[in-house]
Amino acid sequence: MTGEDILLGIALTVALAAGSQILASRLHVPALIILLPVGFTAGALTDVIHPERLVGPDFPALVSLSVAIILYDAGLGLNLRNLTGRTRSIVVRLLVIGIVVTFFAVSGMGPALFGIPLRVAAMIGVILVVSGPTVVGPLLEYVRPTDRLRRILIWEGTLTDPIGGILGAVVFHAVATSHRIDIGRGYQIGQFLISMGVGLAGGAVGTAILWLTLHKLRLGETLGTLVQLATVILVSAGCDIARDDTGLIAAIFTGLAITNLPGMDMPARRPFLETLVQMIIGLLFISISSAVTPASVVPVLVPSLILIAVLVLVVRPLVAYAAARGSDLTRGEWGFIGWMAPRGIVAASTASAFAASLVEDGLPGAAKILPITFLVIVGTVLLYALTAAPVARKLGVVRSARTRPLVVGGTTWVIALGEALRTAGLDVLMWAGLRRNAKRSARQASNSPTARCSRPPPTPEPAWRA
Repeated sequence: MTGEDILLGIALTVALAAGSQILASRLHVPALIILLPVGFTAGALTDVIHPERLVGPDFPALVSLSVAIILYDAGLGLNLRNLTGRTRSIVVRLLVIGIVVTFFAVSGMGPALFGIPLRVAAMIGVILVVSGPTVVGPLLEYVRPTDRLRRILIWEGTLTDPIGGILGAVVFHAVATSHRIDIGRGYQIGQFLISMGVGLAGGAVGTAILWLTLHKLRLGETLGTLVQLATVILVSAGCDIARDDTGLIAAIFTGLAITNLPGMDMPARRPFLETLVQMIIGLLFISISSAVTPASVVPVLVPSLILIAVLVLVVRPLVAYAAARGSDLTRGEWGFIGWMAPRGIVAASTASAFAASLVEDGLPGAAKILPITFLVIVGTVLLYALTAAPVARKLGVVRSARTRPLVVGGTTWVIALGEALRTAGLDVLMWAGLRRNAKRSARQASNSPTARCSRPPPTPEPAWRA
């Protein structure tokens, strides 16, 4: 490609990513519903935004670093105080049962549905075990389910992504280096544990760096945001160099650790970080979907629709029922959990990276990995976006909009009142007045085991939730 073509491709990709998200916000639908068809159409009509031509063989590395930033941002929103007791047990069971059942269901159906070898079916199965906060989060904001349901689904989606990425790397190496997969061998388990160890070690390094720079040096909001981005990129890249796809574990562990360390006075989440994450999501989905051609989609369209139906109507309800057994979840709560499993950015990115390598190796059927994943993402996001709200209302799990009292003030007794109301099950909005009072009150509330604070917006009189 010429320099002019590259400039045109970059400009067009950015314009489509931003325009699609603006249109989605106006239509009040998840951005993926717009991003994926737009990228697919643009890829069919022009060659300038195709990632392999625009970026070249370095595109998978850029995708990996981009997803690491997204997962770090998601990790910042995970408060361990909200994951206790039975909630933690349900999340763990959803993760374990969901990954196992989904993997074996897709692997078992793949050869019959798509006429592909078992190795390729296993690769698709491990790709589709992930969900993702970038998809689940906007859907839950629109549906507004109860707080417990929201916490369970956000934790599941956020933690499934890095685990699925690591499992994908393990299965990929097994597929690429052997004539058959035997995931029960101790070797494969050892490879997974090594990858987890590298990722956790990288996360520990990232946490130490941010603790020193943010806690000891007391950097402001601008430099604090800059240090966070630099640390995540550095640690994720280092882990990926040491071992493929371990940067995802490092990124989410760093975000999770930093936001839960006692005494950490984190800078406010500046609009720049939010804007960067949104732009990355748009660019990735436009780029990845543009690599899917109409000729590759048509042969797998009908089998993919069957696969989507099985995943939505059989696999996910079965996983939700198994995870909810013996818990205090109501029938409506486990029913809604059984109706919320869209696929997102990690599925798309891992499919793009793994499929390209397997196609280059000449593995039969590998060319079908990306279009199948693309159709499953589009199908699940569209289905859940259109049906999640009415299903939640039918099951009686929608949070009432009138149970949110306003508590004004930032003194100790006001914080205690907000905590008491929060403990009683109310979503409390607190207003502290001056910024210095807001920051002090937010630190007090964040140290409470029952309080849940959001970062104050950049206004003279910020507000947060208790």
